[in-house]
Amino acid sequence: MKRIGILSSHNGSGFETIQKACEEKKLDAQVVLVISNNSDALVLKKADDKNIPNFIINSKKYPDEDLDKKITKLMIDFKIDYIFLSGYMKKIEKNLISTFENKIINSHPALLPNFGGKGMFGDNVHKAVLEAKQTVSGCTIHFVNENYDEGEYILQKTLEIKDDESVISLSNRIKHLESIAIVEAFQKLFDK
Repeated sequence: MKRIGILSSHNGSGFETIQKACEEKKLDAQVVLVISNNSDALVLKKADDKNIPNFIINSKKYPDEDLDKKITKLMIDFKIDYIFLSGYMKKIEKNLISTFENKIINSHPALLPNFGGKGMFGDNVHKAVLEAKQTVSGCTIHFVNENYDEGEYILQKTLEIKDDESVISLSNRIKHLESIAIVEAFQKLFDK
């Protein structure tokens, strides 16, 4: 059984997707650790409710420590096989990347390489897609490397943009698509 660690800054909808897939035996895995940089993140309560160990690691709590090394050590201590970024709003640093090479996974709410990079997250992405008059959007599940949204793709899923699409409607449709894609991506990785 694979052991998954989650890095999340807010609600942790990706965490919920993975947790549900594990509970329903769609994934031969379990979420064993949740780390957030935000002490008010809802994902911490969700992890608590599932009795999953969770930690807050940020510069406010640990002002004189190397946060990258602290996160990496926790991931090693919990014997993590894969790390999933569930709306994690911090850049992943080199120590974690080198220790967990091709084991850190992110879901991006657009078809990379378009609409990716610094600042391209959440509604910013959907707004840019609509302003660019795209007819198709989707999501990309990819490995994380030292550059935003440039890691190797695991899979992409697409949907057609409707004529009356709004940022909110596109966001909701992509979130649903991502919940399917995240599980499929992990199934693909586990089958290797």
